[in-house]
Amino acid sequence: MATTLLSFVADELDAAVAPPIAAAARAVVNRLHGLAVLFYGSVLRTGDLDGVLDFYVLTPPPRGWGMGAWATRTLWPDVSFHEVEVGGRIVRAKVASMPLDTFCRAAEGRTIDTTVWTRFAQPAALVWTADPTVGARVVRAVAYAAATAARFAAVLGPESGRPADFWLALFRQTYSAELRVEAPGRERQIIAFDPGRFDTLLPLAWQGAGIGHQRRGELYAPLVPERDMRATLAAWWWRQRLGKWLNVARLVKAAFTFDGAARYGLWKLQRHTGIDLPLTPWRERHPILAAPGVMLRVWHRRAS
Repeated sequence: MATTLLSFVADELDAAVAPPIAAAARAVVNRLHGLAVLFYGSVLRTGDLDGVLDFYVLTPPPRGWGMGAWATRTLWPDVSFHEVEVGGRIVRAKVASMPLDTFCRAAEGRTIDTTVWTRFAQPAALVWTADPTVGARVVRAVAYAAATAARFAAVLGPESGRPADFWLALFRQTYSAELRVEAPGRERQIIAFDPGRFDTLLPLAWQGAGIGHQRRGELYAPLVPERDMRATLAAWWWRQRLGKWLNVARLVKAAFTFDGAARYGLWKLQRHTGIDLPLTPWRERHPILAAPGVMLRVWHRRAS
């Protein structure tokens, strides 16, 4: 792994976050007994604390071989919704948690998953770690995520183009493979927030992945040997074919294991419609069964 890429990633992950975000991250990582917490997503870009914070909490390996431990090992991440009181206000966070060892393997591209290296090729902040050794592992894993993303971008993008052209091609392909429903132009919004950052990252990530390139003005052309090109395209073929099924399985798991799903759904409902429904014990215990009744209440309120 090239030192220049590691330095870039280390500096970015070390960026300060607002105190309420740091406090919420610490509360969440304590609840989940995590080793580290990464902050990413739209609030990182906008700073809007009225939105939902996106955290990745990295944990020790699961204990035992029960159904819950098996699901954590195979259909990660576990998803939960948290509300934390910070300075007299409620800060909300949607949290994905997974074992640190698994995160490192996924970032290196050693799994069928595309979500980890796609997300962490984008900006993130390392808000808290249990100790410097864990912090160094997370920084290295995020650097690998950028290198993995750049390796696929080199073969999925144009023969020659601006850095943004390669990132746009990559994000479009991974959105399709992940079965994600994104608004048209979402990938352009991600790049447009800090285009200089992505311009700088691409050649560093190619270097970290062992890929050379030629540059003419604003145009870059990756130099990928034919053998490596075929191997990377074959690896992408498997991810494209299996990625949708993997994400369907994750959605099914989340439907039954999303901790705080009812609170999250009712908050989203209030935020987007203005309709405030109470969180009853039954709705909290049975969010799937409660959903039709909630929708019926919403329909009646809108009709009246």
